[in-house]
This record gives sequence, structure tokens and C-alpha cells, in this order.
Amino acid sequence: MLDWENPLDKFSTELNSAAMPAQDNSVEKAIHAEQILNKQNKTKNSVSVSDVQPVKADDKRVINGATDINQLAPFKYPWAWEFFLNANRNHWTPLDINMSKDVHDYQHRLTLEEKHIYENVLSYLTTSDILAMRNIGLAVMEKMTAPELQIYQARQVFEEALHTWTYQHCIESIGLDQGEIYNRYRVVPEINQKIQLANQRINSVLRADIDLTNRDELENFVISYTFFAGVFEGCWFYNGFSPIFALQRRGLMTGTAEQLQYIMRDEVLHCAFGIRTVNQIILENNLKLDPKAIAEMWLEAEAAEAEYAHYIMRDPVLGYSAEEHIEQFRYIANRRAKQLKHEEPFPGAENKLGWLDEQANLRKEKNFFETRVTEYQTGGALEW
Repeated sequence: MLDWENPLDKFSTELNSAAMPAQDNSVEKAIHAEQILNKQNKTKNSVSVSDVQPVKADDKRVINGATDINQLAPFKYPWAWEFFLNANRNHWTPLDINMSKDVHDYQHRLTLEEKHIYENVLSYLTTSDILAMRNIGLAVMEKMTAPELQIYQARQVFEEALHTWTYQHCIESIGLDQGEIYNRYRVVPEINQKIQLANQRINSVLRADIDLTNRDELENFVISYTFFAGVFEGCWFYNGFSPIFALQRRGLMTGTAEQLQYIMRDEVLHCAFGIRTVNQIILENNLKLDPKAIAEMWLEAEAAEAEYAHYIMRDPVLGYSAEEHIEQFRYIANRRAKQLKHEEPFPGAENKLGWLDEQANLRKEKNFFETRVTEYQTGGALEW
């Protein structure tokens, strides 16, 4: 039986009791002398605690900072800590939401055109959230030199994984062919194009030799982060849930839509945090991004979104169209551009889906945390 105070103790005892060749006394003496010498050197070279200067908030920087990355406070960016606290208030799992009605709707109520929309939206989202997780976890977070930013981004990585679990839960609940759904992003050009645009951005800043003290490298990193915060999460995700929400408004696939509402609340925070961080980096480094590169980014994103919309809504469905989807993308893109202090990429774009913002701000009549199937417990109360 394992000793839970030291679960490896049993194995350590067995290892120590095994037959070992006897050591020569001269070897033991040499090892002992080396240990004494190492202790003396450490004492000689150690720095007194009183000589260490405390971290000052004013010395912190988002990137290329020189302060202790392991010391959280004092905060220079208290807003980043507030993002972390707010993210934890939206804690949930896909198992909290009943999917039985969705199974019935998919089997008996959805048209072939509506099934096409539902399946392909899930197919795009499954890959996208993994890509978003890799971007924050591998391309962005490690470059932050203020821990209050890293702590929120660690939560963001977890949330992207949670979102991927959510899509997988929907796929399993409905009984869809997992291999076929997951593989669509490889074989459907209209889905693949969006993924490849994102891959190009992330790959350009995942290089081992990247040097963010170089102005050109820094500008490329900021444009990449701008793409993921403003376009990928701020527009493609924000607008990308709307076909499912359109079904929900007609009483269809309401379980899936409720899951996406919680995801959307996360994504709103991801987008807002990313945009604020980008603006802070630009301010601290006195950067001036190339307006042509920014304009091309928005145009590329719109072209990819238009082809995607025409594919998933190739046939008309009640209450939603590809044209509305594309125009709503342009409207949201103008909003994100304004937050990023860019020129409007699509002047005059109209808000075609006035109800979309309600999905992120919706206050449900039921108390979500009182209707959960499972109550969360603190670590000390868990029963294994």
C-alpha cells in the first residue's frame, strides 16, 4: 500500500536494498571534499538579501522587461489581474449543459442544409481553438515579462482547451463521425484557408531565433498578436457562432448554443485583453505599424470569411444568410479596428445581426450555478 505522505518511499526502499557494488573509501573522501568546496564557493559568491533591490512597478514592461518575472506584485498592469479574476467568474464545463434536446433536433428537426451548417461550424471551431491555445501558450505567453499578464494568459490557455472539449462533447452527444468532422479542415478549402492564414501568423513568431529587441521582429510579433486578438478571436470567433445562435433563436440546437454562449463570454475577454496588451506594447515601444500591412490583414481576413460563409450557407436557411454573415463580419471588424486605433477597414458596414451582442451579455432567467449537475469542490474536500 502506498504511503501518501511519500508515495515513492516504497520504491526508494527497494532500490536502496538492492545489491550495490562497494565503493572505495578514497572515492568517498574525494566526493566529500568536493561537497565542502562547493559549499564554500556558494557562501563566497552568494548575494545578501539586503543587497537585492525590490521590484518596482514602474520598471515592469509587457515585453523586453528586466524585472523579476516571478514576482507578481506590485502590479504595473492591475487591469491584467482583473481580467484573471473576471475569467474565473465564468467557470463552467460542457457537462453542465443538457444536450438531449439537441440529439432529438439533429435527428428529427434539422433540414439537410441546417445539418450542413451545424457540422461545418463545429468542424472549423474544433481546429481553431487548438490553434488559439497554441498561439497564446507557445507564441505569446513566453514573451511576456510581467507575470500579471502571464497569469491571465495561463487561464486563457486552459479556456481554449475547455472550448475544444466542448466541441468534442457536442460531436459525441450528437453521434457525429469524429474522424470525418475533424478532418474537414484539411479537405474543405474554405475552412482550410482560414486555418492556413492563422498558421502563417503563428509560425512567423514561433521561431527559436526570434529577437524582440529588433524593431522589425517586434513589429511582426505585434501584427501577429493583433491578428489573433482582433481578427481570429475578435471577429472570426465572435461572428462565427452566429449561425448556431440563429438556430437557437428558432428553438433548435439550444444546448449547443448555450455552450457557445459561455465560450463567447470567454472569447470577449480574450479579445479585449489581447487588444489592450497590443496597444500597451505599441505605447511602451513607440511603435508605428505599417498601415499597408494592417489594411492587407483585414482584407485577407474578409476574403477568407466570405468564402467560408458561402460554403457553410451555400443553400438558404430560414433566418440567416451568407450575405448577412459577411456584412456582420465587416461591422465587427470596424469595431475591433477602432479599439486597435486602426482606420476602419470597411466604412459604412451595417449591423445586420443586432441580436448578436446580446448573446455575450445575456442574463439567463435560471441561475446557471444552481442548475449544475455536479457541484465543484475545493481540493481539500475532494474524495478520490
